[in-house]
Amino acid sequence: MLKKRIIPCLDVKNNKVIKGVQFVNHEIVGDILNLALKYTNDGADELVFYDITASIENRVVSKQWVKKIAELINIPFCVAGGIKTVQDAKIVLANGADKVSINSAAIQNPSLIKKLAQRFGKQCVVIGIDSYEKDGEYYVYQHTGEAKLTKNTGIKTLDWAKQVCELGAGEITLNCMNQDGVRKGYDLKQVKLISEAVSIPVIASGGAGEIKDFENVFKLTKATGALAASVFHKNIINIKNLKEQLNKKGVKVKC
Repeated sequence: MLKKRIIPCLDVKNNKVIKGVQFVNHEIVGDILNLALKYTNDGADELVFYDITASIENRVVSKQWVKKIAELINIPFCVAGGIKTVQDAKIVLANGADKVSINSAAIQNPSLIKKLAQRFGKQCVVIGIDSYEKDGEYYVYQHTGEAKLTKNTGIKTLDWAKQVCELGAGEITLNCMNQDGVRKGYDLKQVKLISEAVSIPVIASGGAGEIKDFENVFKLTKATGALAASVFHKNIINIKNLKEQLNKKGVKVKC
């Protein structure tokens, strides 16, 4: 059985790590390089770097930041932010990223998923899905890095997850916006729905508040990884201790 992954996330704006609640009201929580090194030393399985305003500002994530972080850490490294073309992805990967994550660009141009998978291998292609529950249905949102520009695409999350899988994505990060930053647990219903509907790994994101939340998402859904931010940034949970407790509870993670 594959071991579950614990994945801290660095949401970056104006060269600082920030965190909000339900994708709004962001506050600065730390330094990029310090946190990247801390989480590597704490035993994180992967690190995710999101430049949250790159897409809406029509630019690509800074290759300098990618290179600096890649030189500092020794764990798999996924990068997101304004990647719209195969060439954009090539530059990010050449500067040390192991994976690229795309969101709005994939919605606007689904064929990009297939092109990236063919060029770099599906293991390099992650699709970030920002999903919001409305009237009992889950919908894909885009431009979530800026509250004023965030919009409902009208695409149902389940339909989009199946489509990106068919197009060649290697992994989905499911960002459950209703739960984001509130630390009341992952959206188990939604994570279960999506992870059971596709044949590729699904990373649960949004809602971690205590160790029990990680245990629940791994035991009650088919999520292969759990992404979190504020509980790690604010030292509410230590990754090494989290992994020790999960192993005791029968959740196999790499220590």
